[in-house]
Amino acid sequence: MAYQEVTTTGYGTRVGNSFKAIGSGILLFLAGTALLWWNEGRAVKTEKMLDEAGSAYVEMENPEKKDASLEGELICGTALATTEDSLSDAQFGIGAKAISLTRKVEYYQWVEHSQEKKEDKLGGKEVTTTTYTYSKEWVSRPVESAQFKDPAYQNKNMVLTTVEDAEQYAENVSWGAYKLNESLIHSISSREGVDLAISEDLLKQFDQSTKTAYERFYGVQKTQQPAEQPAETAAVSDSAKAVNDSINNAIANAQNKKDFEYIHQASNVLYYGKVPGSPEVGDVRVTFEKVVPAKVTVMAVVDGDTFKPFKAKNGKRFQTLVMGKKSGDEIIEAEKEANNMWTWALRIIGILMVIGGLKGIFGFIETILKVVPFIAGIFGWGIGLVCTVVGVAWSLIVIAIAWLFYRPLLGISLLVLAGFLVWVFAFKGKDKLKELAAKAKEKAAKPAAAPAAAAPAETPAE
Repeated sequence: MAYQEVTTTGYGTRVGNSFKAIGSGILLFLAGTALLWWNEGRAVKTEKMLDEAGSAYVEMENPEKKDASLEGELICGTALATTEDSLSDAQFGIGAKAISLTRKVEYYQWVEHSQEKKEDKLGGKEVTTTTYTYSKEWVSRPVESAQFKDPAYQNKNMVLTTVEDAEQYAENVSWGAYKLNESLIHSISSREGVDLAISEDLLKQFDQSTKTAYERFYGVQKTQQPAEQPAETAAVSDSAKAVNDSINNAIANAQNKKDFEYIHQASNVLYYGKVPGSPEVGDVRVTFEKVVPAKVTVMAVVDGDTFKPFKAKNGKRFQTLVMGKKSGDEIIEAEKEANNMWTWALRIIGILMVIGGLKGIFGFIETILKVVPFIAGIFGWGIGLVCTVVGVAWSLIVIAIAWLFYRPLLGISLLVLAGFLVWVFAFKGKDKLKELAAKAKEKAAKPAAAPAAAAPAETPAE
């Protein structure tokens, strides 16, 4: 059964908190406005920069040979990115000739989930019921279970070892006759697993320390049982379960090079625990990956034997590396689509911030009326509608003014649309609110009128 916690907030406290929220509402409103303004400028500058880059780049036909005539030019070319650098993970004694070497660590832990349900009571009190559920999951950091709400799950977590994530890159990565700069190197994504070759002595050390940690928590006599999830445990998503199962099965079924009681190797995964296919709380898995040589397309300015970002007239900089062979036009088109997606995403975020800020500023009105939840609900709906309309109108005005500096025709169109919304609200919204208020009064009066209507029926006939 799930664990529940019920808290009650008094009317006075709620009103006080609503007045305190005015300050944060103002900040949120201003932050949303600033985001909208900045985003429009960023979008236009980025688009102009991409247009400039699209008309300025030249195709590098043969990256395998340096061409002095391309010095300082924005080029687009395709070649194999490779390196002779050897990277090593000293903690595990693993090395590889690679562009990048990464170590990803996961811990099997109890995780707390919470869900709140709020209910207004007559008189202005608010009752909050928080339901806590628990599930075993692979997570990137150990979970501190001492703070869990349910005492039955407190101090249920431990880890057999702690290992930090790590990532390192080669300093010298060749691209034909040229070298890639750091930013371009980090853009290469041709990852594959590292074949583990950990020494037996090191594995024995890991096994002994893991055994000590295991027995300290579980006890010497504990035997491995398939992990069962209690009835109150929250369900893990099907996709996450499928990924975990595939990793566990790969570890359990692969032919391990060196296998110990508490340490298991399979493919590119080092597993701390007794049975990889049936994880227990505290188990740890470390996955090693490397970035291998791959064919990539680079779009950047030639700078001697390497590259630097293209600088447009408006100051915006641009360089990119994409996997595989792409033309310059394809890259520019993809960048424009990404810019458009970011623009709309930030617009939506900015508008929601403005609306949220307005609701925070005027939310105290609804809170004051919470003594009668039904009435407060009607006024709250009206306040939410007003804040939404005003927030959208204000956002359109900000966007329009920003665009006036770049595209006056579109800016004027947005100003007209914002003005129309304000007009509709000013002349039509008042009538709608009056209608809602009248309905609320009518519903509130009905219970009192019922006994008066029934009185004549009870009078005896003469």
